[in-house]
Parts: sequence; C-alpha cells; structure tokens
Amino acid sequence: METLSITALKSLAAANPGEYAVHAQVAASENRETRGGKPYFEVMLADSGGTIKIKVWQDSPGFSKAEALQEEDWVCARGLWSVNDYGLDARDCELRSLQDEEIAGVLAGDEATRTKQAADYTYIESSCSELSDPRFKAVCKLFLDKFTDRFKRSGGARNLHHARRGGLVEHVAQMMRCSKAVCSVYGDLNQDLMIAGVLFHDCGKMWENSYPEKGFKMPYDFGAELMGHISFGVELANSLWKEAQTKAEADWKILDPPSDKARLHLMHLILSHHGSHEFGSPVLPKTPEAMALHHIDNIDAKLEMFATGYREQEILSSGVQKRVWALQANIVQPLGNADPLEGGKE
Repeated sequence: METLSITALKSLAAANPGEYAVHAQVAASENRETRGGKPYFEVMLADSGGTIKIKVWQDSPGFSKAEALQEEDWVCARGLWSVNDYGLDARDCELRSLQDEEIAGVLAGDEATRTKQAADYTYIESSCSELSDPRFKAVCKLFLDKFTDRFKRSGGARNLHHARRGGLVEHVAQMMRCSKAVCSVYGDLNQDLMIAGVLFHDCGKMWENSYPEKGFKMPYDFGAELMGHISFGVELANSLWKEAQTKAEADWKILDPPSDKARLHLMHLILSHHGSHEFGSPVLPKTPEAMALHHIDNIDAKLEMFATGYREQEILSSGVQKRVWALQANIVQPLGNADPLEGGKE
C-alpha cells in the first residue's frame, strides 16, 4: 500500500479513491458525537505540506487508538481514502504509532519538498553572497549564520500563503528571483537594497509563524503576539546591523551613501511592505524599492493562494473552483502554455 504525503493524498484521493497511508503528526484531536449520540474523533494531521482533518468513527479499526491520541503524537493513518461533500474521508481508518526513523522522514518532508526547499535556500545564500554593497552583504550573512535553523522551519504565514514548515524560505527565494527580474527592467532600483529587504521583510515571522524543531503544530509566541512580525523584524534587523557595523566600522564610515542612511532605507522596506495602514504597515511605501517590494510580496502571496486553491478548493463546474478566502472571486483554471502540434506546422 502506498504511503503518501498530505499534499499528494489530497490530490490523489480526489482523482483516484483507494487504499492509502499517510505518516503525520497529530495537530489536534477532538471527541465528538453524531446527532444520534454516537461518538467519533475528529483528528487533524499535519506534515511538511499542510494539514487534513479526518473522522475516526466508532466502528473504525482505529477508534480505540484515537481515544488515546495526544497532540504531537506521530501516527500512520491508513484507510480507503476518498473526497465527499465534507472533504477528505478515510473509511475503515486504522491508526498506529510511528517509529523513530519514520518520524525523521516526516520531519524531513517528502522528496519534492526537500529538494525544492534545499534549492531555494541555496539560491538565497548565493544571492546574498553576490551583493556588492558590503553593508547589506554583511548583515544578510550575519542573519543567515545566526538563524539558519529557525529560518528553515518557519512558515510564510499561519493560514493564507506558504503556510507550512519551510514556507518562509520558499517565499523569500521566489521574491528574490522576482526582484532581480524587476531590477533588470527598472535599472534605477537598488538591487542590493531590494535583496536585503526581501530577506528581512518577514524575518519577524521566525517567531510569529515558526514551527518547533520536531513538530508541525505552529505555536503562538508571546512576544510576536504583542509586537507583530513587522515590529519584531525591524528590531532584529537593527540589532544585526549594529552588530555587523561594529565589526567593520572603519570601512563603513567611508562609504557613500552613509551607513545610517542605508540602514534607514532597509528598515523602511520592512515597515512598509504590507503597503497600507489598513493591512498593518506603520508607514506607507515612500521609495521605489519599497513600492516594488510591496507588490512583489503581494504577487508571490496571491499566486501561491491560486496554486493552493487549485489543489484544494471545491470544484463548482468545469474549470471553476470555489473562491480562496483572501482572493476576490472564484478561481478559474489557467490557460496554460501551448504545446507544439505533433508533426509540426501543417
């Protein structure tokens, strides 16, 4: 029997209902009753790709195991998977505890996720190492040296986009790719500032949306709740800037524009990246780099919502799916790229 990631299971069970297994962590388990008074458990399972909720009914083989489940337990859930009007369903669900090597595999993510996130992190490192302004280069390197592990296990958001372990790395890498493309068209933009701004714009999410070292349930951080990721990020970036400047103060003093001006421009990108007071930015974008970064951030977040929506949203009719909450309308399947006709042009 095939063992799937949650992402693969969602896709496959909809198209090809059948017997599958998934290895995951218990994010929540709740004892409920049907209208007729029969008990069942609603269990939320999580892995590197996302979460699913399954119902373990009283007559299922896994019911007794479900009674003993605790949050953060590791389980294999197997059953006859399909999708109905209420979502993903695992008929005749069986549950067993995972072994240590199986847990390590779940934490590492499925092969596609591991490969993508490793490539994205390498791209971030290389992009930062290529910066020509020694101040932005130094502060980016210091960030990556100090926070590699936390950065790699943080989500891009709690719900809306890149809401998975490692999602922040994926979001930052794609924004850096987009920033370089935009800078190649608009040559007056300061690309070094843009790359540094992308790296730091959501760095406060390493507390606001961070996962534990060995888990997939995103906790709520006391400090991040009180400050928010923008304020948290500015404080972190300022601290790292001062630390980097102390190590190379003599060299930085002779640079133009002055180092404190460069620092303030970087802080402005962090503070204004949500684009409006309504969405949480203390200041509005007031420089070309700030405006560009705000829109690049929004583009990547919105296109990720489309991608997730195509995988998960209810099909309303041929080519049309139910609206993703943060988008403005139902989503429609894209046109896609043209394939050459077989045999060439007639």
